[in-house]
Amino acid sequence: MGVAAVHAGSSDRSELDLVIVTGISGGGRSTVARALENVGYYVIDNLPESLVGQAAELAAAGGEEVRRTAMVLDVRSRAFMTDLVGVIEDLRKGGFKPHLVFVDADDDVIIRRFEKVRRAHPLQGDGMLADGIAAERRLLEPARGSADTLFDTTHLNENQLRARVEDAFLAPSSPRLQFTCMSFGFKYGIPRDADYVADVRFLPNPYWVPALREHTGTDPDVSEYVLGQDGAEEFVESYTALLLGTTQGFEREGKRYMTIAIGCTGGKHRSVAISEEIAKRLNAAGFPANTHHRDRGNELLRHRTTDTPDPR
Repeated sequence: MGVAAVHAGSSDRSELDLVIVTGISGGGRSTVARALENVGYYVIDNLPESLVGQAAELAAAGGEEVRRTAMVLDVRSRAFMTDLVGVIEDLRKGGFKPHLVFVDADDDVIIRRFEKVRRAHPLQGDGMLADGIAAERRLLEPARGSADTLFDTTHLNENQLRARVEDAFLAPSSPRLQFTCMSFGFKYGIPRDADYVADVRFLPNPYWVPALREHTGTDPDVSEYVLGQDGAEEFVESYTALLLGTTQGFEREGKRYMTIAIGCTGGKHRSVAISEEIAKRLNAAGFPANTHHRDRGNELLRHRTTDTPDPR
């Protein structure tokens, strides 16, 4: 029974907190699933697209225990139909409000994760690992473009990914839009999961101040230096106002989680200080905001071996 064939408008369907998780194999879908379980979701793993509508109907009728339901779809399923965007649209026509999560990472990172666990890619066949990844990307490209939330796990270990998911999907005490203010270094690449990206390299770099070089933007001396520069206060004030000016529209469209990326050269000083200040002002305005400093300490962390998300 398809969703479109069922009478739409049921309050039960609209009240169901339904999350659909998909993404590139090796991106960390299993870690996302476990994190959703940690914050109270009933998780259905490896679900064929053809059964999504029926599963949603059962969850809507299942009462409070399954009011928060997550479904994980991937190419391991023999019945994967490649039309996830159409399935999502059918759910919406049927009165549901699904939230599509896509998990991704750079190809070289995906390859290292598969090699670490010595698994073949599900679409690899007789070809190379890279062939399977390329085939899956083509298959999932429409879903990636339609995602409500994108988690790029290229620079995240398993614990960091779990924390990001839990922050995003923990049942909020208020229905306000939630923000993550992420600092990053342009020399390490722009975060692909950011909704907004800003560049603060117009501010003088504390790296060139010997007393500040080894510290980071969370240090009071560095923060005071950065925020005291000409243009810093004006940027923080105007950028925060821009973000606050969009919240009503995003909330009306059902968006629940925004990632704001603030970049400088290395992600250690300016972007960290500015991200912390913007998060502080968003919280003061009544919007939950946390910070994530992607590249702070990169000169040390790049040389360490860390856990990576499960390749599934």
